[in-house]
Amino acid sequence: MTGAGTKDDPWQLTTAPGSSAYTMYRDESADPPALVCQVGSTTLKYHLSAVDDLHAWLLAQGDWVPLGAADELKPAAAGSVEAWGRDEANPVGGWYGLRKGYRGRFGMYLPPLLEALGLVELTHDARNNRVRALPR
Repeated sequence: MTGAGTKDDPWQLTTAPGSSAYTMYRDESADPPALVCQVGSTTLKYHLSAVDDLHAWLLAQGDWVPLGAADELKPAAAGSVEAWGRDEANPVGGWYGLRKGYRGRFGMYLPPLLEALGLVELTHDARNNRVRALPR
């Protein structure tokens, strides 16, 4: 990964299968603080707390978890990172995505960031990728 995670120097990331490049950066001045994900001309925003919250959840799972990435209007596979990112029982009480219409794809864009930060191990297959937490 390159970049400092700022707007002027975003993290340069690639999806788990390696098929798409995107950038992310922290926007701590947003309300609520956000991770801003730029995929081509599309901007997605997630709660900044997603990094620590997802890592903690993955640690609690204790094993590999499917990513289950899906658009907002499509159902997320039960037990997947995507499903947890929408679940009312997670720490934010529902969607980690902040921009209605663009709240999905949590399972696509967050795990590669966590891998780059050294928090998880991620598979890089063409399909059906999985993630598991690494202890800090």
